[in-house]
Amino acid sequence: MNNKDSLGQLILCGVPGKELDAASAEMFRKARPGGFILFGRNIESAPQLRKLIDDLRDLSSTEPIVTIDQEGGRVSRLRLIGSEPPNAQQLRDKDDVDLIRRHGDITGRLLRVFGFNLDLCPVLDISFDDDADNSLRGRCYGKTVEQVVRNASVFNDAMRKQGIASCGKHFPGYTCAKSDAHFELPKIERSREELDQNELAVFRKFTDRVDSMMICHGWYPSLESEKTPASLSRRVITDLLRSEFGFDGLVMTDDLDMGAILNGYGLEQTIRLAIGAGNDLVMICHRIPEIENVQRILDSLPREQIDRALSSVARFKKKFAPPHEFSEAAFRKIDNEIWELRVATLGEERAKQRSPEDGKRSPVEMY
Repeated sequence: MNNKDSLGQLILCGVPGKELDAASAEMFRKARPGGFILFGRNIESAPQLRKLIDDLRDLSSTEPIVTIDQEGGRVSRLRLIGSEPPNAQQLRDKDDVDLIRRHGDITGRLLRVFGFNLDLCPVLDISFDDDADNSLRGRCYGKTVEQVVRNASVFNDAMRKQGIASCGKHFPGYTCAKSDAHFELPKIERSREELDQNELAVFRKFTDRVDSMMICHGWYPSLESEKTPASLSRRVITDLLRSEFGFDGLVMTDDLDMGAILNGYGLEQTIRLAIGAGNDLVMICHRIPEIENVQRILDSLPREQIDRALSSVARFKKKFAPPHEFSEAAFRKIDNEIWELRVATLGEERAKQRSPEDGKRSPVEMY
């Protein structure tokens, strides 16, 4: 694979539907994306999902990242074909690390059955307000630094032992946002001292515990004086996360198709800023036909930026293990364990009440 052909390795992209049609397959063969992220739109049944993932893996000689948001609660894509795991807040409130460890172990085995190799979790944000309308409701493992570190570490370690890579999110800490980045760019007015004592204190603990980090679309004036999302800020990614914190894993943007980005930047400017800031992967979840254009933009960037990102992606992929052999019986067995975990966390009556259905859900659930 020559340098130009390898540029797609820096793209993490969505997939249009529940099966790989000829047009999408041809587009992916040309762009050679480094990874795929799946959503509810891609999931109909257990055999269908495994076939889709096998077909995506067959497109390239370089093993792709295949990822999903499988956190628990409403942000559990696989609840569409099975039981809904308890969310981080429910596990936090139960205050039983053995249940959290079970959740991590089960999640890892569940994802291996389908052929995933990365889960976009754990959420490392601190919940300063459990009712805040900032897309993180129910998704945080604690109200303090110590609580998040303890609980998220237990989940993270158990899942990684099953061969699934993890992703800490949403750096540098999102829960003081007063708006949802799916719609607009939140301004997060936290002093550097406040961040160091709280949000950043958690991420510092995970720099050698997670395989990757996701950068959020929030503007932090104390870190970046010009109005810039953290995901496009060299001060946040290269200076803070890489140089000061010493993180040497994979770094990715959050979805670049969210309002916080679309409202302020065109595609070319977005990609240039994202890679220039120090990201290794740019995430394009919905403008999928643009990935060939993204590859063209990447080809115009400084070679040292591209080489740095390609090297990081290649190191990350060396950890991959082949997926487990698929059987629907294996999936059903794990799904029963999820139900038992849900009952143990919530009690049988509450366990029967699932998160709201599509019409009442926020964008983070409907993607």
